[in-house]
Amino acid sequence: MKPVFAGAENIISSLGFSAVENISNILTGNTGIAIDDSGIYFPSALPLSKVDYAQLENLFAGTVPGEQGKFTMLEKMFILSITDALQQSNINITSPDTLLIITTTKGNIDLLDPDLQKEFGKQRIFLHEMAKVITGFFNNPNRVMIISNACISGVLGIVYGERLIRSGKYRNVIVSGGDLMSEFIVSGFQSFQSLSEKACKPFDKSRDGLTLGEGCGTIIMSSGADSFNDIDVRVLGGAGSNDANHISGPSRTGEGLFLAIRQAMNLAGIIPEKIDSISAHGTATDYNDEMEAIAFSRAGLESVPLNSYKGYIGHTLGAAGVIEAAISLRSMKMNMLFRSAGYEHHGVTKKISVIKENMEKEINTCLKTASGFGGSNAAVIFQKV
Repeated sequence: MKPVFAGAENIISSLGFSAVENISNILTGNTGIAIDDSGIYFPSALPLSKVDYAQLENLFAGTVPGEQGKFTMLEKMFILSITDALQQSNINITSPDTLLIITTTKGNIDLLDPDLQKEFGKQRIFLHEMAKVITGFFNNPNRVMIISNACISGVLGIVYGERLIRSGKYRNVIVSGGDLMSEFIVSGFQSFQSLSEKACKPFDKSRDGLTLGEGCGTIIMSSGADSFNDIDVRVLGGAGSNDANHISGPSRTGEGLFLAIRQAMNLAGIIPEKIDSISAHGTATDYNDEMEAIAFSRAGLESVPLNSYKGYIGHTLGAAGVIEAAISLRSMKMNMLFRSAGYEHHGVTKKISVIKENMEKEINTCLKTASGFGGSNAAVIFQKV
């Protein structure tokens, strides 16, 4: 079986338009979450994590001159993110050996707006149409793979990409995840009464709900160790599961996430003592954080330094797994544990080691997890070479 390497990370979020810019803001403790009282997304004010659309348009105009009117806002994010990642590698995206995986929950959801729908056509709201536009821009000859499995979409995209490379089907896989903020998204989560009135506080005693975000992230994987211009990191293995507990509520026992973690460790050939850090899902809802703590405890990972990045960039849905994995790769390469923003007082029943301050530490192996509606769970393990 072929080894699989990962690198060439890009992140577009409320904290910036590159991995470097995002990490710089995380290190200085900046959050991209701010109160939005525009009334565009919800009648009352809510904390949201929004991409700077004006800067996005300027960057896109500089990267793809004269083409702004051909692409939706989310398509522009995907194109910029993938372009930046490609510049950090020697991958040829036009090769039949390279597959593109798109992960998202709602795609061009802003095309529910009648005016935008007139501009881009009704078909563009379908995920496969959006994906065709993106692959067409890059002249990739392969049929794009779309993964839309709630909030585990990004991590699941990495898991599938790793398996496709390991099996020899492709040499390279580009995984790019993206989602937009919209009235539809905000009202949907608000109907569950799951949104906080302040910036989210994952795993904290006073947490009272999640904060929504938007953005796009890209990670490139390859069977070639010489494909990237940075420290080599391998994707050791990953797995998905479904606890079949409830349409929106996670298993109270953490069963699904525990099974995904255990299978990922088995596939990676890793024992709990060899995992140096965990990038958790950490939505800051009562049930999610408690479920995760139980699953990590059951997996023997109570003492592993753990964080959630949602206190910085909010919950970016189908992009979350890719963006947060990209941050984790940078954390490993820098040997730096990043503080879990919003965490002050322990708020789950099980012992877990939530990171309170940025600190230097040798990080050779990282576990990234995700959980989502419908009882879906996923886990993947990275290791420096």
